[in-house]
Amino acid sequence: MSSTTNTPTHHTSTIGSIGTPSRRNTELALLVFAVVIPVFAYANVGLAMEGSVPSGLLGYGLGLGLLAGVGHLVVRKFAPYADPLLLPLATLLNGLGLVVIWRLDQSERLQQLAERQYGAFSPSAPNQLLYSAVGLALFVVVLIFLKDHRILQRYTYISMVAALILLLLPLVPGVGADVFGAKIWISVAGFSIQPGEFAKIIIAIFFSGYLMVKRDALALASRRFMGLYLPRGRDLGPIITIWAVSLLILIFENDLGTSLLFFGMFVIMLYVATERTSWIVIGLLMSAAGAVGVASFASHVQARVDAWLDPFGCYETSGACEQIGQSIMSFGSGGVLGTGLGQGHSDLIGFAANSDFVFSTFGEELGLAGVMAMLLLYALIIERGVRTSLAARDPFGKLFAIGLSGAFALQIFVVAGGVMGLIPLTGMTMPFLAAGGSSVIANWALIGILLRISDTARRPAPTPASNPDAEMTQVVRPT
Repeated sequence: MSSTTNTPTHHTSTIGSIGTPSRRNTELALLVFAVVIPVFAYANVGLAMEGSVPSGLLGYGLGLGLLAGVGHLVVRKFAPYADPLLLPLATLLNGLGLVVIWRLDQSERLQQLAERQYGAFSPSAPNQLLYSAVGLALFVVVLIFLKDHRILQRYTYISMVAALILLLLPLVPGVGADVFGAKIWISVAGFSIQPGEFAKIIIAIFFSGYLMVKRDALALASRRFMGLYLPRGRDLGPIITIWAVSLLILIFENDLGTSLLFFGMFVIMLYVATERTSWIVIGLLMSAAGAVGVASFASHVQARVDAWLDPFGCYETSGACEQIGQSIMSFGSGGVLGTGLGQGHSDLIGFAANSDFVFSTFGEELGLAGVMAMLLLYALIIERGVRTSLAARDPFGKLFAIGLSGAFALQIFVVAGGVMGLIPLTGMTMPFLAAGGSSVIANWALIGILLRISDTARRPAPTPASNPDAEMTQVVRPT
């Protein structure tokens, strides 16, 4: 005789309990440093400029700590297995950006310049703190309501339409605003918004969904030429279309930065999807041809190219040359260790000192060592994004994470390269550091999406013991 006994197995629950560590305590410890370092920098600026600790030090520290604490609690609750470095890195960069923007607000030279041009001076640091809070709120919304990043794949072509609308809005009469020759802003209820910052995230959704479906066709090659696999003619259609759209943005909006970012992100994702080096070569050639062609007849772009080639040759006659000339001198006067926080003269650049050229302030006051440290922080964010892409279990998540990381890396390159004189100035803002609501809000959303993909990738696979829908295993034992 034999009897059947319903006995639950325990080895599956043991396996489920040994899952990937959440690393939330590591994140919390890093967040403490990410808050303490900007607070120390804030006190340092006050002591250097006024000889005393700033009166707003406590409020700044509590405000930044509150933002970091809310972000950590939301990640701990809704994305417990997410990457532990992304949130502290973003918090540290955002906090240091607030410190330098406040430091430039104290400049009497900038205050007098604002009073002559606008009749009154309005400090940028309080607005930037407000924008940072809004950005963190969007970060929270992304983590709470975006339960699974793969849901975004359903909106592949809707995201393409939405991104094109955002990119074309600055050209609409009465909505778009021309700021220093570039038509990349729109005015809504008294606020200036740069829609291209949000378009880069939305267009990444379209690229990820499209390339996931078409990658096999795009990877096929018809012939080999000089060691490169050349794609078939009909497969060149997508990249030619994207190239044409990026050129239109450059021509009609005079926006070199968004054009480079838009096209470069697509080429990076195309290479990752197909693993064909030929796409990189073709993309670089098309990008160079488009830039040379547009620079030959677009006066705004030509002025920036001239300023890049010889900034001191037109220093007295061109505002673009004066800005890049002052920026180069800021980096030069900083030396290896810098002049010290609050003791530089980057305010000579003018209003762009806290936006386009905020990196020049870091270069002068923190020196080469500080610049390398800032670039290392950015490199860590990019590296964690690439690591998230490698760890993602679905092709859409892989492409989406690498697209966002690639866009972030390209923006760092074009901004840092522009203010250092390595490439023509693009007019884009340094993520998290520069004054600008659109940039800081969009980049907090970008960090939130990367954390969601990371959480999905690192989360342990469900086991029968942890799955309430799983049936209990029946074990038959002989008597």
